[in-house]
Amino acid sequence: MNILPKYGLLQFRNAARIYSKPITESLHLFKEETKFLKVSLFLSHKYDELEELDSAINFLKGFGVLIYADYLLDENNIEGTDDSNTKEVRQEVEEKIKENKKFIFLATEDAINSKQCKWEVRYANTQKTLDNIAILPIREDYTDYGGAEYLKKYPYIQKNETKPEIYEVKFPNGDILELGAWLAL
Repeated sequence: MNILPKYGLLQFRNAARIYSKPITESLHLFKEETKFLKVSLFLSHKYDELEELDSAINFLKGFGVLIYADYLLDENNIEGTDDSNTKEVRQEVEEKIKENKKFIFLATEDAINSKQCKWEVRYANTQKTLDNIAILPIREDYTDYGGAEYLKKYPYIQKNETKPEIYEVKFPNGDILELGAWLAL
């Protein structure tokens, strides 16, 4: 069963990585940039997938959106630890999901299997309308995310089939909206 687009975002990984800096330096700079800004998008990700996170941040920044990623809570998360289950961290994540207008789940195979990421998606589902949640699928093989059928109910980000330079959000009912327009809603 194919639950995510066959036109995946494999090229997104390489195309979005525009910095020549090491990933951890790029993420530290992003953390400093967003320290005092009111953000509008919560980016859910698996902690140890820094290359994908850095690419997603750079990709989304190209749309002029302010991004919050929960690795900002703790410097140790940048080094790949997944110690995010403390009560304080969970409360902070809940608050950030509530206060941000949009929620994007960076859906790698490992993130889909992550308990923390599953919890964040479920929590976002209780705080936002489905129109404000999207899946950003990233994987080598785009055929199936077995066992994650719950993702079918969310819109996902894909490349336009005829104009691959355009990204769009495809809703489960088949409606399509350009990504920049969706982010601006």
